[in-house]
Amino acid sequence: MIRETFHTDSKIKQVLFKKKSEMKLKSRLLEARFIDRPNRFLTRAELNGNIVESHLPDPGRLKELLIPGARILLKQEDGENRRTKFSTQAVYNGNTLISLNTLLPNKFAAHLLIEKELDFLKEWQIHKKEITYGKHRFDFLLKNNDELLYLEVKSVTLVENEIAKFPDAVTERGRSHVEHLGKMALDGIRTMVLFVVQRHDAKLFQPQWERDPKFGFALYKAWQNGLEVRVIHLKMNRRELHYLGEIPAELNPNS
Repeated sequence: MIRETFHTDSKIKQVLFKKKSEMKLKSRLLEARFIDRPNRFLTRAELNGNIVESHLPDPGRLKELLIPGARILLKQEDGENRRTKFSTQAVYNGNTLISLNTLLPNKFAAHLLIEKELDFLKEWQIHKKEITYGKHRFDFLLKNNDELLYLEVKSVTLVENEIAKFPDAVTERGRSHVEHLGKMALDGIRTMVLFVVQRHDAKLFQPQWERDPKFGFALYKAWQNGLEVRVIHLKMNRRELHYLGEIPAELNPNS
């Protein structure tokens, strides 16, 4: 399935300067140089001549982004029980700044819902967050008069040849989520998965068939069963996130 992209270059420029489409980042970010990644949740970096350890919120593969010498942005963290005093928030890929904070897409989606910036969800309000249905928990329950919609948000950081791809590593949890949402849709419950591409250099979205075909087929089947699939992208700088609009999704495995 391919959806039309509704944003010309001029419209994107207009969106960039609309204050309500921005979400301010509350923390000051410090530039460092990536050294290595001892485990999925830990990075080591050089900051002001010192080697520091930093928590990595994104447990994905990220091998295309986290390469020795890469410029990364760290956030100084408080808390006596923390193992590290920093968290790794973003990485530069050339001049493109990519968020590595997997909590940001949920916050950004909530911001856009409240500000009525998502054309396809303008009539919906956030009814509940972290809502459980069956054995699964989803990010949002939205409400439009008497109608309900279960919304799951997924963070996307991998882009190849202007194609955003998810996941960048095998995700059993992600596959289980979309399978369950597809079954709910078959039962007449409205469901949606929203992929948030945390960078601006993507023009199309596809499942990452090479790394996790099980997720790709699960998403395609769930979509055929009635799960709505939407993809948006953003531009990040050190001060805020800018909403750039929706990009098309191509879900058919034979495309």
